[in-house]
Order: sequence, then C-alpha cells, then structure tokens
Amino acid sequence: MDKQFRKPNILVISRVFFPNTGGIQEYAYNRCLQDPESVIVLSSKCESDKEFDEMQAFPIYRWPMPILGSFGRFGAIFKQILNMFWSMVLAIRLYQRYQYHYIEWCHGYDFPALLLLSYLLPVKCFIYLHGDDVLCPQKNPVLRWLFEWTLERTKIIVCNSNFTQNYLKEHFQIKRPIHIIHPTVRLEKFGQLNLNQQNLLRSQIRQKHQIPQKAIVILSVGRLVKRKGFDRVIQNLPALLAEGIDVYYLICGQGHMESELRKLAENLGVTSRVIFAGFVIDEELAGYYAACDLFSMLTFLDTKSRSIEGFGIVYLEAGYFSKPVIASQIGGVVDAVFHGENGLLADPNYPEEILANMRYLCTDETLRQRLGKKGKELATRTTLHRMLYQITA
Repeated sequence: MDKQFRKPNILVISRVFFPNTGGIQEYAYNRCLQDPESVIVLSSKCESDKEFDEMQAFPIYRWPMPILGSFGRFGAIFKQILNMFWSMVLAIRLYQRYQYHYIEWCHGYDFPALLLLSYLLPVKCFIYLHGDDVLCPQKNPVLRWLFEWTLERTKIIVCNSNFTQNYLKEHFQIKRPIHIIHPTVRLEKFGQLNLNQQNLLRSQIRQKHQIPQKAIVILSVGRLVKRKGFDRVIQNLPALLAEGIDVYYLICGQGHMESELRKLAENLGVTSRVIFAGFVIDEELAGYYAACDLFSMLTFLDTKSRSIEGFGIVYLEAGYFSKPVIASQIGGVVDAVFHGENGLLADPNYPEEILANMRYLCTDETLRQRLGKKGKELATRTTLHRMLYQITA
C-alpha cells in the first residue's frame, strides 16, 4: 500500500455523517471504510453519535450543533455559519495533532471554510460535489465567485455522476481536473443474505403490513419531499388497479409531505393500497427491499427549491436485492439506472410513460427478473477513492 495510507493523514470533513442517515452520509461513510487506517473524520454532532463513533476503526471528532428548526430561514443561515466556523477551527486543531497531508471536503456546502483552510494549512484539498451543492452557488454572484475560487484551490474535484460533472462544466469556469466516483452499496448495511433468508424477510414484512404474498409491491425509500415524486406513483395506482393488477405501494421514509401524500391517496380511493412504513433503520431496510417486486423513485427538478437528484444510491440498493427500477430520465439518475438493463426510465413530464413502465414491470415477471439480475451486477461496482492520490502523486 502507498505510504500515504500507512497512518491517519487524510481529514475527511462532512457536515453530516453517520449515524445521521442520508445520501451524503452514506457516501462519506463508504469512503472512510475503504481506508479506515488513513482517515480522520470531522463532522457535526447528532443523535446516538457517541455509541456509533466508539465502534469505528477510525477517529471521529464532532462539533456541537444546536437544534434550530423553529427559527426558519434565520436558523438555517446560523446553522451554516456554525458549520463553517467549527469545521475550520477544529480542522486547524486536528492538524496540530495529526499533521495530516490532505483534506477531503465531502460536499460543496459551506465551501468558504475550505477556501480559508486551503490558505491556512499546508495541505492538498479535494472537494466532492453531489448535485444540489452545485445548484446553490448560482443564486448569488458573490457566492458564485467564491465557489469558483474555492474549486481552483483544490487538487481534484470529485463528482458523484456525469450529470453533476457536466452541469459544473456548463455553468462554472473550472480549470481543475474533475473525476467521477459513483456512490456504492455498503454491503455491511444488509449483509450477505441468501435466497431463503430474503424470502423469509419478504414474507415477514408482507405479513407485518397485511400485504398478500402474491400481490405486486412497489417500494420507495427516501425523505418525503416533493422532488422525490412519491405522489406520481400514488397517482397511477387507480389505473393499475382498474386493469386488475393487485398492487400495493410501500413507502419507507418520513418528511413534511406525509400528510399531503395521505390526503392524495384518500382522494384517489387507494388508502388501503398505500402503506407508510415511516423511518426504517438500516437493520430492517433489507426486509423491505426483499418484500417488494419493483422499486420506484420518480424524481424531478424542483425549480422552487433548486433541488435535483445528483445520483440516487437507493436505485443501487434495490438492484443489490435484484429488484428492477422505475425512475425518471433526469439528473444523475441515468448514471444509476440504465434503460432496459436494470430498470426503465421515463420522462417525468409524460405521465403516460410512467404508467406504461409501471404496467410493464407489474405484469411481466420475466422482465422483472432480467432487469433485477443486471441490477445486482451493477450494484457491486466499486471505485476506490485512493486512486485520487495516484493521480496527484
């Protein structure tokens, strides 16, 4: 192994980290698991972090983060200021202790802190971009200028998808090298389950939610926010049921849209067919993937909040369980879902395409098996982050 991986000399900074869950958290944690002897993690405090940190093979340091949800926009701004302040101060303190050589900034948010660190410390910096963090700096010309300045201070820019890379090149003046490292499925999250174990989990989850064993189950996993497109699946249930398809929709996640989604299901007369499982911990999530017949996440660009799916690791997780995917042909989704290979893609602005794809996968078991088999293959692809250091050597 290269000498830079013989001691902790890479500071991984992520404003959110496990056990707090989410796409960036999963991405950052997977990166650390690749080289646990080489990384030091710096992040914000969260619930149950002490127990989690003690179990890790790498040191984790955290800054305090007060609960500011009731303060609205002011609270969000103050939280961002705290993230920048603590990440910068503690990064300097940790340098005094470890004399690390590299900083990996795991998201584009709070980037002014990275800009300052690039001048204050004799280290090489890498920045990871995921999608929304590229959209945000465009709102303000000063932020845009600072963002470009920050990127020019890094050795390498890492994007999670071709979409993120292309968007960055089209909207910013960038001269630094850009590399793509896709998110990967953390196998430890689910374990090595054989077919019998998956079938048992499938049966248990269906019994828990009173779903017939032979019914078709569509699954979605994610925060209940508008751009995830949960409502688009619900809207198509009446048509599928009218065609005689015994279909149920299982939703794992929580968020502010739950009441709206429940109301939509009630208005369409499909309340008994839409099941809200709430937040599901990792240890139980495998059962939900096993219980479904196909996975759907019909994301779209939310122009109001300037939010888009930069990749979508849940598509790969579904593939890991050999489940075919229905998704929108937008953003970084096309790096995770390949039409006709591991799933079916539809234009999110054409409801008839979405319905047709649902009909195909609900009624064609052979197609589901073929797409699911390819999904399993794609889900196990891994790019090692240490290749970044071979490039800069």
